[in-house]
Amino acid sequence: MLQERSATAVQGTATSAVASVIAELSAHFGDRLATGRAIREQHANTITWLANEAPDAVAFVESTQDVQIVVRACAKHGVPVIAFGTGTSLEGQINAPKGGISVDLSRMNRVLSVHPEDLDCVVEPGVTRKQLNEHLRDAGLFFPIDPGADASLGGMASTRASGTNAVRYGTMKDNVIAVTAVLANGEVITTARRAKKSSAGYDLTRLFVGAEGTLGIITGLTLRLAGIPEAISGGVCAFPTVRAACDAVILTIQSGLPVARIELLDEVQVRACNAYSKLELEEKPTLFVEFHGTEASVHEQAERFGEIAAEYGGGDFKWATRPEDRTKLWQARHDAYWACLPLKPGAKALATDVCVPLSRLAECVDETKRDIEEMGMLAPIVGHVGDGNFHTVTLVDMDDPQDVAKAKDFISRMVKRSLAMGGTATGEHGVGQGKRGYMEAEHGSATLDAMRAVKLALDPRNIMNPGKILP
Repeated sequence: MLQERSATAVQGTATSAVASVIAELSAHFGDRLATGRAIREQHANTITWLANEAPDAVAFVESTQDVQIVVRACAKHGVPVIAFGTGTSLEGQINAPKGGISVDLSRMNRVLSVHPEDLDCVVEPGVTRKQLNEHLRDAGLFFPIDPGADASLGGMASTRASGTNAVRYGTMKDNVIAVTAVLANGEVITTARRAKKSSAGYDLTRLFVGAEGTLGIITGLTLRLAGIPEAISGGVCAFPTVRAACDAVILTIQSGLPVARIELLDEVQVRACNAYSKLELEEKPTLFVEFHGTEASVHEQAERFGEIAAEYGGGDFKWATRPEDRTKLWQARHDAYWACLPLKPGAKALATDVCVPLSRLAECVDETKRDIEEMGMLAPIVGHVGDGNFHTVTLVDMDDPQDVAKAKDFISRMVKRSLAMGGTATGEHGVGQGKRGYMEAEHGSATLDAMRAVKLALDPRNIMNPGKILP
């Protein structure tokens, strides 16, 4: 009875605190503070099989000062704060397991400045990658990180996203020069200046990139840009097995061939993309490849790749010579998640990823493929294999406990295999809720203690996106 009364008292205190915060914020935000159920549920996980855990309210902020107002009110009452960009994260990063206030940053969507001569720009966190590239096009520049979804740049930084171009241009950690962030006490910091390098103090930029909003809320970013290539060439090449395709990737990278994109789709994913995106590819493991550079260099790179592919039984390299054909191919690749869903109508998708050292890529993918077949799973494979990073989209009948248990076992085997090969539990999706249970196995208790010390120093009341990353 004492435990029950204590639990009830805590719940009552939490409810009272939330009510106080909502009252304070309503005075400032008016109709920019939403408490309707539908809006709240839209600001929690809606994409994958993870349960939807809605916040108590959603604040639509329009400035850093707005974010400060939300954070200070929440800090005063000990109420959680969860940053929200476009909601495309896959590991439950935007869920509110302890309730709280979701800070919707989508209205902070201005490109503040572009410095073509320095190859950088300053943006607000709600700017999406497509919006930024539209803005930059006439300057002959682009932002190369392309995770597929039209994600917000603040969200991409927070999850340390990468994507199809990462093999040439790096990931978000390589392309964020500085961030402006609101800390748990409401103070604002900027982590660096626009200089291309610095030895002045701790690298706080890298600390916030990948922190998933657990240390503060990003309200501004300075980003590296790249010049739009003079020439782009690409196409597809089918292989007899997944192993052969991966071996071709390994040799391509080890040979120093500067591919811009090199993506793997297994035969199940190819079948799904053919149906969903109206393609006519051979239903075999296939590599999507793209080269950036001058007309002469991309021609030379493509010829060399064709020679490597032939060594591993690759078929004829089918060129996508027209821009619209390349766009159709890459859109199909970006739509791979949605293409999988019709393969098992009514099923939920468990999209997950691992990343291993490149030399172990073929072995890891091959063993994962064997698991899928032996366990009777429906789990297409797709990956940014030039980085040793690949994904499975496991389709799960959530009404079948055995199917759910089997899917969890499969993912656990996949992650443990990656860790045993010197890899990571997540190459780009982030930790969120879905991968928290693997953090100690990957990092060890001493490293996790160091992470907790950082978290405690910056967020002593644990209000910033609690329940994420740290087990």
